[in-house]
This record gives sequence, C-alpha cells and structure tokens, in this order.
Amino acid sequence: MRIGAHVDRQDPLAAAAERKAEVVQFFLSDPQAWVDPEERSDAAALKASDVDVFVHAPYRINVATTNNRIRIPSRKLLFTYATGAATVGAKGLIVHGGHVDKPDDIGKGIDNWRKTFVYAQENGGFATPVLIENTAGGDNACARRFDNLARLWDAIGEYNPGFCLDTCHAHAGGENLLGIVDRVKAITGRIDLIHANDSRDAFDSHRDRHDNIGNGQIDPDLIVAVIQAAGAPVVVETPGGAEGQGGDIAFLRDRVG
Repeated sequence: MRIGAHVDRQDPLAAAAERKAEVVQFFLSDPQAWVDPEERSDAAALKASDVDVFVHAPYRINVATTNNRIRIPSRKLLFTYATGAATVGAKGLIVHGGHVDKPDDIGKGIDNWRKTFVYAQENGGFATPVLIENTAGGDNACARRFDNLARLWDAIGEYNPGFCLDTCHAHAGGENLLGIVDRVKAITGRIDLIHANDSRDAFDSHRDRHDNIGNGQIDPDLIVAVIQAAGAPVVVETPGGAEGQGGDIAFLRDRVG
C-alpha cells in the first residue's frame, strides 16, 4: 500500500522525503486561478522518481455547470491540465465532480460531463487519466450522493473515467463510510485513489473541512477499513505540514499493514 500526501508545488520530492511519503499530489499552478499549468524544471526528476505522482486540478473547474462562462473555460483548462500532468508522469488528474446551480436540472450537468469527454476525445484524448472526486456539499452536485454518481457513470462510463474517493467528503456529504467501497465499485467499477482525511464537522454537514486522522469526527478505524478494502494508493490532505501529514502517514502505514 503506497501512502503519501498533498504537498506544496514548489518542491514535491523534497516534501515527500520530509513526510516519508511514497505518493505526492500537488497543483501545477494557483488552484484558485484560471491559468495554465506552469512548466516545471523538475519534470524529469518527478518522472524518474520512485514516488508516485498525482496532480489535482484547480478548484475553479466546474465542467458540469450550465454557465457557459465557467463551463467552457473549465473544459479547456481540464484538458490543458491533463497535458501538463503528463509532463510530470502523473498517474492521475483529480477533479471535483462539479454541480449545477439551482434551479437547473442536474441531468444537464451530467450531460455536460459527457460533452467534456467528447471534447477531449475529439482533441486526441486526455493525456492523463481523469479521476473524478466525490464532493461534500451541494444538493445539485454530480458526485456527492451516490444516486447522482450512478447517473453520472451511466453517462460517461464508456469513456473509462477514474474515481477518487475522499473520506471527509463522503462523511460530510452524507454517505456512510461503512461498506462504501463496495457501493462505489458497484457504480464505477473502480477506485483509483483514496483521499484519507478526517472531518472537522459532523456527518451530512455539507462542510468540506479536513482534519488530521483521529482528531475529527470520523472513527479512524473506518478510514483504515476504507483503505484496506479499496487497495488503492492513498493521499492525506490534512493540516499540520510535514509533521501533521507525516504523523497521518505513519499512523496509516502502521494500521493498514
């Protein structure tokens, strides 16, 4: 089981060494901006490293929305980010499932996801596998509740998307972690990455606030059980820098075995 952390994009390999991480995840540019991935001087070193690399797409991306001023730039930036992620040897590009604004029909958002994969296919395909991540809030979210996730996969499954399961998002989004891996795999057929995060807030709170494992509202045994059942690489997106994340990694490595 390979376990690591989301780290600052400045020097991911040094951050991995600090945390004794076998996996790193990072952004390729400012996650709050509409900017293309930055060219990296350490791209060759990242590709040659024995550390597994994952890239997270910017938070602003929402390919599901019916707002053309957001959806079209989102679609283009996701494609560009996948190309950038390939230059560092990323095994996957994680992107949030997105949402539609009320009172729009979520079916329109799901169809917009399908159009995103069609757009990518028409332009040569995503250079890095896209892993759609479940989200914590929003009644009109495409990947918060699993009934909507099933509708999404019915629409895009033929394009072979990947899936990233976030434990904090599931808990805060109202999906019980007990047996969650089987429920996800019954829909997607796969889990490519686990975001192993505790939650500061209660079940079904709709609040996306991560905490260190054992400090929040989720039973650590449930997080461990999810990891064991999924058999996928693990990334902690928890606070505390190298010390806090290093502690979470050490805990999981000891418990997961």
